[in-house]
Amino acid sequence: MSDTPLLPRKGSVERKTAETSIAIHVNLDGSGTYDVSTGIGFLDHMVEQFSKHSLIDVTMKVEGDLHVDQHHTTEDSAIALGQAILDALGDKAGIGRYGNAYSPMDETLSRVALDISGRPFFIWKAKFTQERLGEWDTELIEHWFHSVSQSAGLTLHCELLYGTNNHHICESLYKGFARAMRTAVERDPRKGGAIPSTKGQLGG
Repeated sequence: MSDTPLLPRKGSVERKTAETSIAIHVNLDGSGTYDVSTGIGFLDHMVEQFSKHSLIDVTMKVEGDLHVDQHHTTEDSAIALGQAILDALGDKAGIGRYGNAYSPMDETLSRVALDISGRPFFIWKAKFTQERLGEWDTELIEHWFHSVSQSAGLTLHCELLYGTNNHHICESLYKGFARAMRTAVERDPRKGGAIPSTKGQLGG
């Protein structure tokens, strides 16, 4: 194995449409630092939680048509985040690939499992009893995870095992996703830079 230090895996996306203008930068080998501004306070809080607990540095600047509603800003920022992660992963050589986490938060417990498979598939088993958290529409939370799954090529399963507080439910799912991603994107030195698939590639 080479003694040459491995370079940090970084990815960037700039995405402009008639509905949103987005710039995102990630560093998979970071320390969980973040600078997030989407115009939706609770979404900012959740992306910050994702960064902090995944140790993926995230810079995210979003200007969206919030005068219409929050859908485009939520969806497009999730798509761009997934694309930036995919860009940083490159050919996915040497990664753990799989990750899972149980995430307790007071009375709430959730489970997230994922595979950086290159074959997006999404399962969601969670419900909210409030229409909003802060000013964020709770129906968009599932859509955020689905959009990240599709754009990053993740097989992603998110499940609420139990819980009653809507804030705790949402934060538990985001923290679980973060911890699962941390495990999946980390380089495994035993793999020696090999792509973790008997096909020799992930996806397709």
